[in-house]
Amino acid sequence: MPRDKSENHEKIVEAAFGEFKRYGFEDASMRRIAAACGMSASGLYKHFPSKEEMFASLVKPAVDRLMDLYHEIEAEYFDDLSRSGKADVSNTKGELVRAMELIYDNFDEFELIICKSKGSAYENFKHDVAHLEEKVTLRYLDAIRKSGIRVKDIDLKEFHLLVTSCIEALFQTVIHGFTRAEALHFAATIENFYSPAWKEYFGV
Repeated sequence: MPRDKSENHEKIVEAAFGEFKRYGFEDASMRRIAAACGMSASGLYKHFPSKEEMFASLVKPAVDRLMDLYHEIEAEYFDDLSRSGKADVSNTKGELVRAMELIYDNFDEFELIICKSKGSAYENFKHDVAHLEEKVTLRYLDAIRKSGIRVKDIDLKEFHLLVTSCIEALFQTVIHGFTRAEALHFAATIENFYSPAWKEYFGV
């Protein structure tokens, strides 16, 4: 990318972060972003065809990194079960702390997603993460059963609420503006709180 275009792109990204952070996705204005960059709205649209694509370009890389970490941890659980034949449902991989570290490495992006995404494709991000966690956990429980280990029957509605409450708690640190140190301490607290509860709940 030629230097002038690269510099323009950097200006747009900086202005877009500021606009979305101040006004949220719904009320953000492409014209204000263009003005902040010293360009016309038509010039801005050459870089980003829509407000939706602009917002996604800001946050998607961070979401992708979180999903990569999620699937890395998922693989660790399944690999351990396959190797040792022992079930683990108690957050012993430190997944919440690892996730929190990534969230705070990309704090600006997750602040937009969690606090400023109403009206965008990321509006239901927390729900989507909880749904993924439910799906993967149920698949893991099925694998545990197939390995010959008994698991309690669970109420799916109840399970949904429990998972949702855990995910919601994780992202409350962003909503309440926790420092990185505070957030990592809280993630460890959540793990310590939920670990014995999940073991009891699943009977494993």
